[in-house]
Amino acid sequence: MQLDRDLQSVQTMRNAVRRAKQAQQEFKGYSQEQVDRIVKAMADAAYEKAYDLACLAVEETGLGVIEHKVIKNQVGSKGVYESIAGVKTVGVIREVPEEKVVEIAAPFGVIAGIVPVTNPTSTAIFKSLIALKARNAIVFSPHPSATRCTVEAARVCYEAAVKAGAPEGIIGWIEEPTMGATEGLMKHPDVHLILATGGSGLVRAAYSSGKPAYGVGPGNVPAYIEKTAKVAQAVQRIIDSKTFDNGTICASEQSVIVDRNVREQTLRAFKNNGAYVLNEEEKKKVEHVISPMRGKLNPAIVGKSASVIAEMAGIRVPQETMLLLAEETQVGKEIPFSIEKLSPILALYTVNGWQEASDLCERLLALGGRGHTLVLHTEDDEVARTFALRLPVSRILVNTPSSIGAVGATTGLTASMTLGCGTFGGNITGDNITAHHLMSIKRLAYHAKDVTVPKPGNGTVDVRTASAKEKSETGQIKEVVAQVLAQVGPVGRMDKQTVAAIVDKVLAQL
Repeated sequence: MQLDRDLQSVQTMRNAVRRAKQAQQEFKGYSQEQVDRIVKAMADAAYEKAYDLACLAVEETGLGVIEHKVIKNQVGSKGVYESIAGVKTVGVIREVPEEKVVEIAAPFGVIAGIVPVTNPTSTAIFKSLIALKARNAIVFSPHPSATRCTVEAARVCYEAAVKAGAPEGIIGWIEEPTMGATEGLMKHPDVHLILATGGSGLVRAAYSSGKPAYGVGPGNVPAYIEKTAKVAQAVQRIIDSKTFDNGTICASEQSVIVDRNVREQTLRAFKNNGAYVLNEEEKKKVEHVISPMRGKLNPAIVGKSASVIAEMAGIRVPQETMLLLAEETQVGKEIPFSIEKLSPILALYTVNGWQEASDLCERLLALGGRGHTLVLHTEDDEVARTFALRLPVSRILVNTPSSIGAVGATTGLTASMTLGCGTFGGNITGDNITAHHLMSIKRLAYHAKDVTVPKPGNGTVDVRTASAKEKSETGQIKEVVAQVLAQVGPVGRMDKQTVAAIVDKVLAQL
């Protein structure tokens, strides 16, 4: 009997989860040395296939730039591996002798990995590495438009893992994903955690599945060029970042806010580096392409080049155009240039000083970027710290490209393809997700202090711990000794009788 596609997809998911559970039961007993050897083999294999996987992703999805996806795959493999290589994830991982506490790592079990169409191969590599580093199994649900490349990335990691000694079934996937199979995966009783990277609908489904979940929110990242910035350098970094993989990274800049003092200099720098500044008529045409239904992004522009988007809008731009730029004054869901665009399109706002810039950034973030990322280009560290204290974001990047800086390529942040937005954005964490988020910590705690437990009916209770009471009693003894010595008078070398007399007086007063 031939099952229809929906039923077949669900059955494939169930089979993958069953195999993953069996494999994880064995894998959780592996030593740190065995785990590390497997993870290194996976990272090496994925790094070696970075170009092939990038080509496959662009071919299948039609999104992004091959050379840039290669970098994503390299960060997702080698970059992530280097960030977790020395992390302990097996047995005792930390001891705190002064507190008499020992911390022990435990895996979660089977993880559901939801993979987006924008980063289909790098995300699969990254999630495979951090899942197995923490001794978990993982089952992937690819985006329907990126199934082949996501499955191939998972297969590269899986085959390398098994060859290095991992049990068969430790990484699984849904060959032909459907919404029913994805929802079934997230609610499967043998799945213990959901690692969701994707659209807001999928993230909400992950949170409502009844399982623990790490989800992420949208970016809508503002970039502020403050009056002390090195403008030419700032603009070049913004262009490099915004055009990276045609803007598909959620941490890429969406709006540029510039101080009026350096506005003209900024515009010249954009024009001289491949940006096309739209006039009012052209801006209206592009607005319709960005958001035909106001408040919603047109998915047809995601990951497309500036020239393709210009052609969609019916405007002609120079062949070398890398970025479409339009001056904007308004903010709102009905203002297309102010929303997250996931393509090489930028809005440019002009402000009078950092206070006005801060207020504008907060309004832009409120459209759908709260908790994600903010970029500052400034030589004034006081301004940077003020923004960090005031604004509701988890990552404040200074003088660096946002898209690759947020994932750890140009900053000291943890290498990650899943960026939490914290409670600002409705997520459980604002961290760059990595291996230590995928394991439980058990704590072995020894008796370290006494507590006096009074018998019922004894009246008032002294809730101080023994250590606090001892400190109090020690102070009391010192006070009494001082009083006794004052009574005895000046002493030089004391004989045994004098000492005995002092002790008797101290004990009598206590």
